[in-house]
Amino acid sequence: MEEESPSAPASPSVWRFARASRAHVVVDAAAFFLLMQQAMLGARQRIMLIGWDFDTRVRLGPGRRWWNAPDRSKWPARLGAFVIWLCKRNPDLEVRVLKWNIGALKFLFRGSMIVDLLRWWLHRAIDFRFDSAHPIGCSHHQKIVVIDGAFAVCGGIDLTGDRWDTPEHLEGDPRRHHPHGSGLYGPWHDLSMMVEGEAAAALAELGRERWIQAGGAALLPCAGQDESAWPQTLNAEFRDVEIGIARTRPAWGGLEQIHEIEALYLEHIARARRFIYAESQYFSSRAIAEAIARRVAEPDPPEIVLINPLEAEGWLEQAAMDGARVRLCHAIAERDYARRFRIFVPRNAAGTPIYVHSKMMIVDDEVVRVGSSNMNNRSLGLDSECDLFIDAARPGNAHATAAIAHLRHRLLAEHLGLEPNKVAAWLKADGSMIRLIETAPRGGKRLDAFVLRPLSDTEKAVADNALLDPERPEDLFEPIGRRRGLFRIGGLLRRPR
Repeated sequence: MEEESPSAPASPSVWRFARASRAHVVVDAAAFFLLMQQAMLGARQRIMLIGWDFDTRVRLGPGRRWWNAPDRSKWPARLGAFVIWLCKRNPDLEVRVLKWNIGALKFLFRGSMIVDLLRWWLHRAIDFRFDSAHPIGCSHHQKIVVIDGAFAVCGGIDLTGDRWDTPEHLEGDPRRHHPHGSGLYGPWHDLSMMVEGEAAAALAELGRERWIQAGGAALLPCAGQDESAWPQTLNAEFRDVEIGIARTRPAWGGLEQIHEIEALYLEHIARARRFIYAESQYFSSRAIAEAIARRVAEPDPPEIVLINPLEAEGWLEQAAMDGARVRLCHAIAERDYARRFRIFVPRNAAGTPIYVHSKMMIVDDEVVRVGSSNMNNRSLGLDSECDLFIDAARPGNAHATAAIAHLRHRLLAEHLGLEPNKVAAWLKADGSMIRLIETAPRGGKRLDAFVLRPLSDTEKAVADNALLDPERPEDLFEPIGRRRGLFRIGGLLRRPR
């Protein structure tokens, strides 16, 4: 029996709905890397790694440090050597790796990674390919792993360097070092969702299609098997649940534009009755900001809490995203009479800002979505993205509500340095996440209100015209005008002074 993919639903915001026998949201990359090592150890037929970036030098979990170490009783810990070890152990296993092409230049500065890639290239079971199937200025941003067509992962975590961290986000954690071993990076927060069953088969189909679009040879579906690579140590928080899959893809090579993720964001924001809890690396999307502005202007608006990093990583991202965030927050505030929309920045116990790379949203403890898309224009129209979501209002999903609520409590507890049961008790008694955040103890981990810094005239112009974060690929080459940008004619938001 071959893996089967369910039929597509009649919805502009969803590509597929498919059942998952098990599903789980993995919080932070320390747990994710270890679980991925365990899952890949269970691979029988095919491992497909689809990502924005990979670094073969990262250590996934326990194992020998070097591929040629005297102790041969354990598998290698490093990703590059581990993949080769898997293929040698199982001659029937094939590995397909797809990575965004522009990031290829990074390999020149990653030392031993060149050796790993050469060893991958020489192995008949491993095929590594750069993904250039996108217009100029766009990127392949999906982060998907599929094993045997029966187990899959989709979310925000790349199998690359400077991602590993624990929920404690300890200051100066010596385990949080660069792959080459020298120097430490700061605390990092991220999420991914693991699924099993039909939902994994749908992601396998998506992966095979992307592989062909990137110039790879057609892949047959994996044969059916009794067990999946689900890690034995992981107790799934969701069982027998329907998963929705949404995508972004720019028009390219005869393929039509797909903007399901944008439609899904607007749909989820519009349906919120009580609250929205979200985490995103960026907040610079005009469409999402207008949807939020509509809600907070209502007589009894939902409470909307967004967790963001203090600033974007890298000067280009800061120029593109940080200024737009300030401008959009000012514009939303003009309609937010009850102050129901708030952005908070997480800090560890030492007060160091935690970089937020996660992309997730919870609505009324009925919907949870986790994926690769940020709340920026690129994720809604330029880059290839994939999000998964669970909607408890869908038939057969009502039992998911408790697990969704627990996830929200767990994330707030992580950011505030509290126990999840205390967060749950507070919210049951009071209901307001904003009041919880503002009254939580300030001596350890905490969430600080995002402070709107003043912008220069140049920063305002870059932000207002979406020069570095356009909504569609064709905007990259259009002259600056009132048809584009954050405050275009006909838009809901007014340009702040």
